[in-house]
Amino acid sequence: MSYHKFIKSLSLLIGIGIIQMSCTDLEVDEMESIVTETASGDFTGDAGALLESAYNQLAAFTDQANMYALEVHTSDEMIPPTRGTDWGDNGVWRLLHSHNWDPAHQYILNSWNQLNSRVFITNQVLASDAPAPTPEQAAAAKFLRAYYMWFVMDLYGQVPFREVNEGVDVDPRVLTREEAFNFILKDLEEALPNLPATGPSATNDKASQASANALLARLYLNKGVYLAEVNEQGASNITFDQADMAKVIEHADAVMADGYALEENYYDNFSVNAQSELIFVNPEGAGNAENRYYMTLHYDQNPSGWNGFTTLADFYAKFEDGDVRKGVPATPDGSAFSGLGHGFLTGVQYDDNGNVITNSRNNQPLAFEPEVPLIGADTDDGYRAIKYHPADKGRYVHLRYADVFLMKAEAMLRMGDTAGALALVNELREARGASPLASLDEATMLDERGRELYWEGIRRVDQIRFGTFNDTWDWKENTEPFRVIYPIPQQALDSNPNLVQNPGY
Repeated sequence: MSYHKFIKSLSLLIGIGIIQMSCTDLEVDEMESIVTETASGDFTGDAGALLESAYNQLAAFTDQANMYALEVHTSDEMIPPTRGTDWGDNGVWRLLHSHNWDPAHQYILNSWNQLNSRVFITNQVLASDAPAPTPEQAAAAKFLRAYYMWFVMDLYGQVPFREVNEGVDVDPRVLTREEAFNFILKDLEEALPNLPATGPSATNDKASQASANALLARLYLNKGVYLAEVNEQGASNITFDQADMAKVIEHADAVMADGYALEENYYDNFSVNAQSELIFVNPEGAGNAENRYYMTLHYDQNPSGWNGFTTLADFYAKFEDGDVRKGVPATPDGSAFSGLGHGFLTGVQYDDNGNVITNSRNNQPLAFEPEVPLIGADTDDGYRAIKYHPADKGRYVHLRYADVFLMKAEAMLRMGDTAGALALVNELREARGASPLASLDEATMLDERGRELYWEGIRRVDQIRFGTFNDTWDWKENTEPFRVIYPIPQQALDSNPNLVQNPGY
């Protein structure tokens, strides 16, 4: 499909139900239009229905492939082992873990198309006139546009963009990373006063002042990364300006002022019982949070998983005993899914009645081992992780307070207030049952973010900011520094002459 035809098909997105999910991909279907384009490039359509569609497109983030894969499988927190022929998939997973992807990688193309299509949908909301968006709807559309565009900027370093009144026959101009950063910043700052002030809830599935402030804190924390020049030698001259760090703290404090606090039970953040941390989650029925446990559980567990992804032994070693984030053992009592613990699943596994599970592949007790190779793994190699538990899973989480809390601590650390940052980190560690740290530096700060936010899709961003993304770890030897951003897919280059390939690719 040509780029122009692809973009035109996006104007046929209906408000709900346009995504079909498979194990490894999400496809957009062309359906009856709820918006039409005039010859001038203007759109007529229902802003409310289009906004509903823009929210529902968040479903794509629950897939274990595409955007999620680009964020976690390229980091040191997860590995996608090939077990026999299982999860071979022509090497698509291994290329990410080993940092050997190229512009033809399917998930790089899929993510590019999915993210840019969602930017297009939010533009349609802003361009609608039958009826036009209310100030709150326009603010919500700008928040969502900023959120989707942030991913494009972060992953690819450049952002194709049409103004809302430009027709689909116009090749999108391309924003540099700095231009995209400023555009996103402006969208969020303009949206903020027209968004509702809402406190924490397990069903916070609409844009709010807290979600805008959380994303603004993330932007300012990573500003030095996004404004640094990226060439074949990687990102150069990354700085953390004191004024930017002060803005991180300002926006983090604004989230706190809306009533957010650390959850008493860590795993409630991912369940229907969430009370105090959740800032922005998927709409009801948008996507499948259960993918997060299916992708890791063994075939013989309940529920029967796809026996896929695990953590790495070195990452697991960052956790101390007593830290609930390391794991809470199961208490089998005969009820559904009571054989599954929370957090990392290690050693011998039990069913819901407390019986040792037999590994059907070798007729031995199912016992997870810490070490796991990238190729030739046994079916029980690697520690699994469960955050969204099948007994009480909640909606998929995009933004939560602990992330904001740690962003504030990191900003304080980068401003030289080590004592203040350490106090915040130890406050969080106390809430998680971990012992207090005696000191804090950048390495321990990164480790703490890893312990709190593992498998939540932010580790790659953190490693790039802390300068460890080009290090080596198990089954990852490639240290080519230009891989801090992904290549532009060849199909996109062929269709838009304004795009240029990123350095090194």
